[in-house]
Amino acid sequence: MDIDWTLIGFGPTGWGDDIAWGVLVTASLALATLPIGLVAGFLLALAKQSEDRFLNLSANIYTTIFRGLPELLTLFLVYFGVNGALKSLTDATGLPSLALSSFVSGMVALGFVFAAFASEVFLSAFRAIPQGQREGAAALGLRRSQTMVLVILPQLIRIALPGLGNLWMNLLKDTALVSVIGLADILRQSQIAARVTREPFLFFGVAIVLYLVLTILSSAAIGRIDRWTKRGELAK
Repeated sequence: MDIDWTLIGFGPTGWGDDIAWGVLVTASLALATLPIGLVAGFLLALAKQSEDRFLNLSANIYTTIFRGLPELLTLFLVYFGVNGALKSLTDATGLPSLALSSFVSGMVALGFVFAAFASEVFLSAFRAIPQGQREGAAALGLRRSQTMVLVILPQLIRIALPGLGNLWMNLLKDTALVSVIGLADILRQSQIAARVTREPFLFFGVAIVLYLVLTILSSAAIGRIDRWTKRGELAK
């Protein structure tokens, strides 16, 4: 099989610029989704431990729905459903037309799913911390907010990190779903290049390599964070 490697070069005759842009979009989408999913997942985990039955039930219903729905269906619900609702609202009120972009739709949809799974990781981590530590912090006169920041959170991060690392890897792969709503990520750019040049093996092979590179870099970063969270144990 003869492969024209100039097709993946940069410049007017190659697709390197387009694919590089796709890498940037993929990484940006994943990084933009991560803090949303982490914060929402943490709040959901707190709600699941709440004595308020409404909060507890609402959090459990949320996670049941978004852990059960396929990510692609969630993406369609946000992109088509929310945009349809916004169009109806603006048409009815006479306001300027509003719509979610493909990037924002992908970020919201993937954030919903990430938060649902992250809440279970955080909840397990909360339960792994002995209750006696909270009681000890209260005996020392620490407020609940101080106990959370100084006692619970450092341990929570260390315990939850492996599970959150796996969720990050899944998030990186799930970003490929946004190609179906027109966002120019790695997969979308590879599909266009493969169709135009009729070299699917080359461009999908490049996509494979790029996703693997992102995964390897992520594994290295997660490993460093893990060592940082355990620096006190390593010192002993």
